[in-house]
Amino acid sequence: MRSLWKALDRRLLVDATVMCAAVGLIGLSYGATAVAAGFPWWLPVVLGALVLAAGSEFLFIGIVGSGGSPITALLAGLLVNVRHIPYGLAVPDVLGHGWRRLLGVHLLNDETVVMAIGQEEMARKRAAYWACGLGILVVWPLGAALGGVIGTVVPDTNALGLDAMFPAVLLALILPALRERATLSSAVAGGVLALATTPFLPAGLPVLIALAGVLLSVPKSREEVAR
Repeated sequence: MRSLWKALDRRLLVDATVMCAAVGLIGLSYGATAVAAGFPWWLPVVLGALVLAAGSEFLFIGIVGSGGSPITALLAGLLVNVRHIPYGLAVPDVLGHGWRRLLGVHLLNDETVVMAIGQEEMARKRAAYWACGLGILVVWPLGAALGGVIGTVVPDTNALGLDAMFPAVLLALILPALRERATLSSAVAGGVLALATTPFLPAGLPVLIALAGVLLSVPKSREEVAR
């Protein structure tokens, strides 16, 4: 672990801090939404620490809060989190070994994977993944707790524009990778698929559909290998 933190330079630390700050602010919206739906303030905090996946947590709160079955909400959350399977395949070497791997898997989410794949060297990938993951493990439940309190005063925290910061930070992190033609074409195709299916599918599923955009980069990758 010491060698891992040695790779955590100032740039990585700033990136991880900004990402965690954005996640914490979204946690405010999450906590406020849960309280507004009639849940006790501690429930989003517990879910935030145990699940650590915003999409499935928002979906769970939304389904149960609107009168749906908790079992249905649980299955829907699991379906949304299917996207974590390709995530794990993308960063198998950064998760650690033994008990550290168990914690590393728990920290697997959109933000940690983006932070990791945005680095070139393996040491920096691991440092970015763990710094971001451990930070989110703290700020997400904390943000949910504060959101629960704020929700009693400001029922709709999205009116403050907090939800815009999260995708903006993710976009800033992946911009360098879009310089590659194959990656750019895959990203554009995935974005079009996600936008086209969002009006018809439950939250989280358009992201899975967007993964089909990766297929566009396969032929180009084969051509590069052949060269």
